[in-house]
Amino acid sequence: MLIIECNKIKKFYGDRLILDIDKLNIYSEDRIGVVGINGAGKTTLINILSKRTEPDEGWVRITGKTEYVSQLDEPKTNKISSEMASKFGVKTSWNENMSGGEKTRFKLAKALENESMLIFADEPTSNLDIEGIELMEKKLTEYNGALVIISHDRSLLDKLCNKIIEVENGKIKTYEGNFSDYVKLRLHDKQRAQFEYEEYVNEKKRLEGAIVTTKQKVKSVKRAPKRMGNSEARLHKMGGQKAKANLDRKVGNLEKRIENLDAKEKPKKSSKIKLDIMASDIHSKIIIEGKKVNKSFGNKIIFKDAEFTIYNGSKVALIGPNGCGKSTLVKMITENDSSIKLSKGAKIGYFSQGMEILDSKLSIIDNVMESCIYSEDFARLLLARLLFKGDDIYKKVEVLSGGEQIKVSFAKILLQDINLLILDEPTNYLDINSLEVMEDTLKEYDRTILFVSHDRSLIDKVANKIMTIENYKIKIFNGTFKEFKEKKNRNKQNEDVNMQIVLLENRLSDIIGRLSMQLKNEELEALDKEYYEVLDKLNKLKSVRDHFGAGF
Repeated sequence: MLIIECNKIKKFYGDRLILDIDKLNIYSEDRIGVVGINGAGKTTLINILSKRTEPDEGWVRITGKTEYVSQLDEPKTNKISSEMASKFGVKTSWNENMSGGEKTRFKLAKALENESMLIFADEPTSNLDIEGIELMEKKLTEYNGALVIISHDRSLLDKLCNKIIEVENGKIKTYEGNFSDYVKLRLHDKQRAQFEYEEYVNEKKRLEGAIVTTKQKVKSVKRAPKRMGNSEARLHKMGGQKAKANLDRKVGNLEKRIENLDAKEKPKKSSKIKLDIMASDIHSKIIIEGKKVNKSFGNKIIFKDAEFTIYNGSKVALIGPNGCGKSTLVKMITENDSSIKLSKGAKIGYFSQGMEILDSKLSIIDNVMESCIYSEDFARLLLARLLFKGDDIYKKVEVLSGGEQIKVSFAKILLQDINLLILDEPTNYLDINSLEVMEDTLKEYDRTILFVSHDRSLIDKVANKIMTIENYKIKIFNGTFKEFKEKKNRNKQNEDVNMQIVLLENRLSDIIGRLSMQLKNEELEALDKEYYEVLDKLNKLKSVRDHFGAGF
């Protein structure tokens, strides 16, 4: 069923054409992820599709009821049912004192409660921890309507979407499949564009070579020798003129063929960056060690006699629900808390959302070079990979967006004299392109990293250890995020199995007690039959527990 139809859409901001869309239809089975660099027009697109913003040209037609979930807007109504509130772990009434995550869950609960045909969602995972993101993912997977979502969470786009719309230079391009399919198809497009460009260049060179050769033949057409008679010379001259005219026509035809070639622009290539570390190395095996770590705020206990060890060269992701103490622990490490010991020679590069390390009055390149230990050419290369190209690097920081300032902060920290990188939510406000650059750079970085993040793709691809905060203690799992989740799922399965075993054992005891009573033969036979059925189930569950016990 067709829900949204739009035609000949144009939207300007001043003289700048933000969107130029010939046609776009959205159907009831579509679950669309909208991607593109910051400022490409993603939010403008879904605002126009939802009729929150009118286009300057063209029209949009909506059939059916739609909902819009945004970080900035308050919900239209401030009440949700107790059932939905329970499912999303929020109160039934909207409250401005809610946390960012609670507000997001409330808005989504309201959108789902209204049973709309389509939900628009603009960066719905912002302010959510991993548990909140997975809850949203689960509820949107169960939702039967259409979906149009802007998100930099690649795992979410993989799970939810069957189409990806890329917004670039005012145009949109639709890719079938989820985000991983989009990445593969986009790579294929780039390879195809490179092939077509090379074919165009080769054909143009061939034609240009043919023109040069033909022009040389024109010059070689000789005049009549002096010893020839007039009649012979006249015939020779006529033949030469005819040959020259033919060659001139050939040159003209070749030049027209060049003009008529389908010109191809050279595809832009983004060069990979390998940081050849110049900072001094740390020779200690242990780089950070915490012993009897205690922290509380009033009556709220964060850490109680917690201990942890981070080894040199580790890439540790610190994860957990909002408010569990992740940022507190990072601050204790960076501010030299007495219970936490740093290795001698450790030089911390600390990234936080505050971006205090930037001077807003200076340009991007001046900010970066202020403490850079690498060459300016290398700094420019890193900035170019973060989409600061050409004269962009001379922009003042004060005119940059939040996402752009994060990228400059990241570049500045990475290029300093550091050997221990600590990042607190580095991917907030970043578009997917910039996020992938950060991901690639962190994967290549061969020193110790401790980072707080809710981005599951980043954690999975970068971290080799997972740090969690549970019951006021700090735990470290030695392995990837995927392995951590697998073990967590096994533990949950084991808990479920143990619970079923307890229930069956209680039932078995009840049956044995009743079998000792004086009952009718029919009742005894039924109980006897149930006894063996329960016993069989119990033995099977115990076998499962014993078999997988080592992994739990």
